Amino acid sequence: MKSVRCDRTPAWGELKTCFEVSGRHFDLREAFSRDPRRFEALSQEAPHVFADLSKNLIDANSQSLLLALARQCGLEAQRDAMFAGERINRTENRAVMHFLLRNPPSAQYVPAQVAINKIADAQAEVEATLNAMLDYAEQVRADAGITDIVNIGIGGSDLGPQMAVLALGEFATAGKRIHFVSNIDGDELAGVLRLLKPESTLFLVASKTFTTTETMTNAHSAKAWFEAQGGHDIARHFAALTTNVAAANDFGITTTFGFWDWVGGRYSLWSAIGLPIAIAIGAAGFRDFLAGAHAMDEHFRTAELEYNLPVRLGLLDVWYRNFHGFSSRSIAPYSSALRRWPAYLQQLEMESNGKRVDQDGQPLPFDTSPVLWGEPGTNGQHAYFQMLHQGTSVVPVEFVAIKQAAHAPDDLPGHHGKLLANVLAQAQALMHGKPDADGHRDFPGNRPSTFLLLERLTPASLGALIALQEHRVFVSGAIWGINSFDQWGVELGKVLAKDIEPRLQSGDISGLDGSTAGLLQRLR
Repeated sequence: MKSVRCDRTPAWGELKTCFEVSGRHFDLREAFSRDPRRFEALSQEAPHVFADLSKNLIDANSQSLLLALARQCGLEAQRDAMFAGERINRTENRAVMHFLLRNPPSAQYVPAQVAINKIADAQAEVEATLNAMLDYAEQVRADAGITDIVNIGIGGSDLGPQMAVLALGEFATAGKRIHFVSNIDGDELAGVLRLLKPESTLFLVASKTFTTTETMTNAHSAKAWFEAQGGHDIARHFAALTTNVAAANDFGITTTFGFWDWVGGRYSLWSAIGLPIAIAIGAAGFRDFLAGAHAMDEHFRTAELEYNLPVRLGLLDVWYRNFHGFSSRSIAPYSSALRRWPAYLQQLEMESNGKRVDQDGQPLPFDTSPVLWGEPGTNGQHAYFQMLHQGTSVVPVEFVAIKQAAHAPDDLPGHHGKLLANVLAQAQALMHGKPDADGHRDFPGNRPSTFLLLERLTPASLGALIALQEHRVFVSGAIWGINSFDQWGVELGKVLAKDIEPRLQSGDISGLDGSTAGLLQRLR
């Protein structure tokens, strides 16, 4: 796999010059005046997603240079290496093959010869596990005795499934309530348990190793509650999404579904970790979900860079982070069903690309992942949009809109039209602004935004939207020359917590810094 770090390419220097000459003072309003076809040139269809990039601070020259940067960095070779099953996660010596989780049996790949057998073997295991998981999901859906399903996990074992279950509520089966518990704060678990009866509850314990502190603490507490409330038959009321079958059996669980070391947690909702999604929308719906993602995989894998939406978005992220100096991006889904979309993207992008060294462990002389944040529209308009419009920092906004409402228009007349009017107006206002001699009422405008539009929020379109974001993160990480697939930064605090926990009981503060020692004593 041939790759070159971005700042070691000729295009990097050319982009710096481009920014100084025209990018720094680029004006969107003037750009639209000069080019009446700007919208057509800077928007495109991808599987299930229409993207308007025309309100971004780019032109033909900057786009051309960004594409040259991608080629000089070896982006295509890096992409092909991932799809060939090569071990591109170098720090953990692992392949990165979450795309296989949504690869239908009929799909044809042409991986490197060395990887053909590995791809085929992994594909067979994926299909067997998927079929077993979906059969179990259908059994749960058909079991009238189970009314509540509680998913106990954290990080990728919580954010993705929770986001998707909420997003696809329109397609969820009646008579099943799905709850998510992730925080080690006992108040969260207690709040859910108050709603449940042991005889009608199924607990899903989602932990690859079956050792995750938060997950196992909550799982053991759920088991204790279940037994204290007169529950019996752990095997019927608990299932595990794990590779540690022995530990699950010791817990009393006999129903387990595993996954593989080439699936990172934040990429795992397509695997057995997606069992809550499958229970909610059924086996057919889950296969549609996978199919939508696969369609985006094929787009990313085969489309020319100029017309490749994940590539275009990832390059735009590099342009904004490293040349414009924008340190954050606001996510604004104009859909209540997508209310957990910003939180999901926070993990996907910041855990993947929040890195300060390159693939060789050398410190980077440039910035990587921006901070992602946001809320559903129109709620955000009445909170932080003040800063977006008139604050001192420019924050690119990514809008997501749904053309067709989930509810019938006659059921709630006027609602969806007002929602769509608001998302269009906010993007327009950010770009145009409104000059006023009274500084308090002056809107500077020229604030960039991206607009992603789905015809309807369905399992297939959600799958495509998620895969789009996964591949976009891969693109920017590949340009920066970092490993987007490890997460060592998650570990240090967890290790220190194991040392601190017994000190809360013993009061031992030896070896602690003054602040930690002082706080520990106050907490005691």
